[in-house]
Parts: sequence; structure tokens; C-alpha cells
Amino acid sequence: MTRPIAQSPSEALLAAPGAAHDSSASIERRRADVEMARVLKTAPLQIASDPSSGAITHWKHGALHDVVEPMTDHVIMTYPTGVQRLERRTGKSVAIGTARSGVVTIIPAGSSARWDIPGSVDVIQLYLPQAALGRIAHEANMLAPGDLLERTGYPDPVVSGLLMSAADMLEGNAALDHLFRQQLTDVLATRLLAEHAGEAPTFELAIGGLSPHALRRAIERLRSDRDTDVSLTMLASDAGLSRFHFCRAFKESTGLSPHAWLRQQRLDQAMNMLRDTDTPIAAIAAQLGYASQTAFAAAFKKLTEETPSDWRRRMR
Repeated sequence: MTRPIAQSPSEALLAAPGAAHDSSASIERRRADVEMARVLKTAPLQIASDPSSGAITHWKHGALHDVVEPMTDHVIMTYPTGVQRLERRTGKSVAIGTARSGVVTIIPAGSSARWDIPGSVDVIQLYLPQAALGRIAHEANMLAPGDLLERTGYPDPVVSGLLMSAADMLEGNAALDHLFRQQLTDVLATRLLAEHAGEAPTFELAIGGLSPHALRRAIERLRSDRDTDVSLTMLASDAGLSRFHFCRAFKESTGLSPHAWLRQQRLDQAMNMLRDTDTPIAAIAAQLGYASQTAFAAAFKKLTEETPSDWRRRMR
């Protein structure tokens, strides 16, 4: 006689149609980073987090055959390298996709499913707080954001590219990285609401740039030596605008996003110090807020295609 296969509580809940949403009310939601570490059974290669903008992580993990429990945040994923089969099972519903360049996978907050992935995966993940999604929806004049749709290896080169840039652009500079993560979260949330929600938002376009006073105040903050001043929330508050509209107005006034403007300003400072002083490169890196000389050199070379020492020699 065939014996029934024992099921874990999570698998038993998933056996019923509609369980992905019904079960989330009775199961305590875990933080996304905690649940991903449990399921993937490894540690991320890289992680950068911000309370208001969520976390960006980069993982390389092996085969997966487990139930992902409900999480507090939306999880958005893309795949830098490789090709791998993905299978997501919710009740009697099965979604099959392929992890590859240019596609995204979305696990909405509160949902649960069994995942079967037969081999290794290289994946970048964003853990997006519902509060951040709700704020963008409000600023876009939606009454409430629609639920994000489940996606499994879904083609979206825009979201994929944004997530890839998130991993590439972290430079080891607290002010720059913080501002970049905030901007990126807002752009990603806007795209997700437009393409991966139950109801598409209607955005009101910002008309014109910042007033001269608001622009001067924003530039003062960006030039400040205090990293706490370089916050998208503070910059927008000074101008009396939402973060969503401040970024558009600032770019209208300067031609650059706040992050790109600050990045260029730090590069100009670095060039002046390299050309006009004998300050050691390690001291320049520390003065400009970089975590190490290596991080500064990598960021400098990304913008100039030269190391700081090579640039200094050429300019003298």
C-alpha cells in the first residue's frame, strides 16, 4: 500500500488553491534578507541597505527545492550571468521561466510558493518595502498601489538594467551610495507600478525646474561635508517637493540627477587635490568620504579611465 508523503506545514498550505494569499494572514512574515538566507543556505556576496529604500543584495547559490515563506517586502530579482530553469508552484498553479540576462522575477510581499531550481544561480535582489511603493503611488496620484504581480523569468530589460546598475554603482562612498540607492528605489518603484501592478498609475509630469533659492539650498546640502545632509528626503523637503518630483525638477535645472551631480562634484574635488596638492591619495580618499583608497581608485577610474596616480602624473 502506498503511504502518504508527509508535508511540512508550508507545503500543506500550498496544496490548496489560493493558498499563496490566504496563508499569508496566518503565517508571520519574515524579513526578506532573513528568509532568503534561510532558503538559499548561504550568505550574499554583497549587501547594501537603507531603512527607507530597502536592501540590494547579490547572491550566488546552488540548487533550490524549498518553500519561500511570506516576506515583509517585495523581492525583485534579475540575473547577471548564466541560464537556469525556474519553477514556482502555488497550489495547483505552476509557473515556469528561465533565469537569464534581461528578465526579472517578482515575489510580492506576503506571497508564498514552492520553488524548484535544479542548478546554480547568479542573482541580484532588491527588497522593496511596501511603504516605499505606497509613497511613490501617492506621489503619482494613485489612491493606492495595486498588488505587484508574480513574475517568473519575465522579460523586462529596464528593471533588469536598473538592478544591474545598482550592484555596479556602489562605490564605497557613504553619501554617494546612500543617495544613489534612494534615487534607484524611486525609479524602480515607478517602473514596477507602471508595468508590474494590477493598476497602472497616471503620473503628473513635473513642469519646470527648481526655484533659484531651492536650487541654491540643494547645492549647499550636496556640497556639505555632513553625510546626513546628503539625503534625498532632506533635499526634497527643503524644496517643498516630494522625492519623486524633486529629482525631476533638479535634473530640469542642472541636467543631472542629484546623484550624478554629487558624483561629478566629488570627482572635481579629487582632480583639484590631485593636481594642485601633494596630499597622499589615501588622505584624498578619506577626505572625500570613501571607505578605502581602493574604493576611491575604482570609482575614479570608472569615470576617467585612469587611476588617480596615473592622472596626477599626467597633469603635472
